[in-house]
Amino acid sequence: MLTQRRGTTLINLAVAALIIAALYVGREIFVPIALAVLLSFVLAPFVIRMQSWRLPRTLSVLVVVFFGFSIIFSLGGLMVSQASRLAGDLPGYQQTLKNKIDSIRGLTGGSGTLERASKVLKELDTELQNTQAGGQPTNSGLVRQPTDKPIPVEVKQPDPGALTTLVAIIEPLLSPLTTTGVVMIFVVFMLLQRQDLRNRFVRLAGSEDIQRTTAALDEAGERLSRLFLTQIAFNAAFGLAIGIGLELIGVPSAPLWGLIAMILRFVPYIGALISAVFPLILAAAVGSGWEMLAETAALFAVLELLAGQVIEPLVYGHNTGLSPVAIIVSASFWTWLWGPVGLVLATPLTVCLVVVGRHVDRLQFLDIMLGDQPPLSPPQLVYQRMLAGDPIEAAEQARTFLKDASLGDYYDSILLSGLRLAAADNRLGHLDDERLDRILATVAELTNDLDGHDDVEPTEVGSDSVGSLGALVAIEQADETTISMPEKWKSPRSVICIPGSSKLDEAAALVLAQMLRRRGFGAVAEKADSLSMSRFFSLDLADTSLVCICYVERTSSAKVQYAVRRLSKKNPGGKIVLALFGTEADTPLESAGPDVAEGTFSVAVKVIGEAASTISEENLDSKDQNMVGKFGR
Repeated sequence: MLTQRRGTTLINLAVAALIIAALYVGREIFVPIALAVLLSFVLAPFVIRMQSWRLPRTLSVLVVVFFGFSIIFSLGGLMVSQASRLAGDLPGYQQTLKNKIDSIRGLTGGSGTLERASKVLKELDTELQNTQAGGQPTNSGLVRQPTDKPIPVEVKQPDPGALTTLVAIIEPLLSPLTTTGVVMIFVVFMLLQRQDLRNRFVRLAGSEDIQRTTAALDEAGERLSRLFLTQIAFNAAFGLAIGIGLELIGVPSAPLWGLIAMILRFVPYIGALISAVFPLILAAAVGSGWEMLAETAALFAVLELLAGQVIEPLVYGHNTGLSPVAIIVSASFWTWLWGPVGLVLATPLTVCLVVVGRHVDRLQFLDIMLGDQPPLSPPQLVYQRMLAGDPIEAAEQARTFLKDASLGDYYDSILLSGLRLAAADNRLGHLDDERLDRILATVAELTNDLDGHDDVEPTEVGSDSVGSLGALVAIEQADETTISMPEKWKSPRSVICIPGSSKLDEAAALVLAQMLRRRGFGAVAEKADSLSMSRFFSLDLADTSLVCICYVERTSSAKVQYAVRRLSKKNPGGKIVLALFGTEADTPLESAGPDVAEGTFSVAVKVIGEAASTISEENLDSKDQNMVGKFGR
């Protein structure tokens, strides 16, 4: 079995390597196809809208593609014109930039001792080179000068003709124009044959599972369309704000830098910083002082902080479906694979991979490694932290959960589920004594850390609801609030939580004892071996009114009944409650006698409260009868 699994893994790795190699070698073909697919996702909603106006599909596609590429070509022409104008003005900015660099050197002490020493070394190096070249010093006068001078020869090419000049102009534009034309053709045919391509993909993926394939296509289309349209609109607004701001500041070619900022902001995290480099250099070269440079830096810093930290989360909440690490890794990978185009397409391409991994079982690792969903559920995470002996991270997780829920909810839904996972592993023999000790120590420190926690909205308890001990029954109305009760139940050992057999049971007893103390009981938890022969006789039950036996591990009714009989003999007047936090016992426990609480800590607290109320009412009735008999005589 292990050999077969290794063989399957090697085959999968080989297939992945072949796919990556094919994408790298065939990037001239795959890049236009990828651009066309993503543009078709952007333009498809507009085509659907035009079709809803009763326009033919072909006309709708042609109109949308025409307007879409007209906008692209217009922006490209604007960038070319602005870049040409800037290139003509750059020589005039060189002297200003040189003067500022010299002033910076002066402020840093560049003209001091170090600069003079550097000058002396350069002169000495020049002198040595001249000596080695002539064999003797140049100022000795003994060097024989050559009498014959070479005749310079200049080779001139004939003036290029009109055809050669035209070829020189068109050749650099040939590759981008070809790629753009291929992308345009692909976009048109993808929009025209959208349903046919969808059906073919469903057939290729497997017609026996049409539901899953359709769900994957719908999710990919919806997420990519929403992501691209939102990013285009948001980045366009960002670039427009940058362009207007630079124009007001006085930086030349402000529209060019606004367009570059819009494009580069598709690059995650660092795109806006890269787009700020050239405007900052130009601001330093144009302005006579440093005011323009400072204003430009402030413009980029304020707009990026406002966009990335305030507006962007409100608009679409970073809803790419990718983890931050996945975004960085995908950007590096696609840049290596396809260059600058891959850097811009990294996020949408990786989103497609995550969607595929979410719906294809064999590719589920893509969703786990790249998606933004938590890799472990909260119970799995707290169990993993128990195994690692890390109560700090477990407490951080708990405090995050407690922002919107009560401590009892955390114990019932997360911590108890983690203890059940531990019990399942312990039944299989996967936990040794060291790991069990680690789990117990983590739970103990976690409960101690959360002991002083106050819930967000504690329920107020009126005075009329706490006038008697019968209010213990209304535990739901007094969730985390201390309830008034006789001093008998407030004594330190009025309620004892005894582990059934293992250290996992002791961890559950610690949690239950804390929850009882938060409700006003004087509760303590005993050690895991309290019911053993060596410890049972030293167990102090003198001031105990109620004993709760806690079980997270699976147990048998025979062991439970044996423990109940021993505790009944040791504490004849006390009440016994069984708290079964794991699976139910092997056989019914009705014959065991005590009250049984199955499920969560809250259920156990409620059963203990009802049992305490019953005991107090019985004692009150007994006192009333004694008083009646006394005064009757």
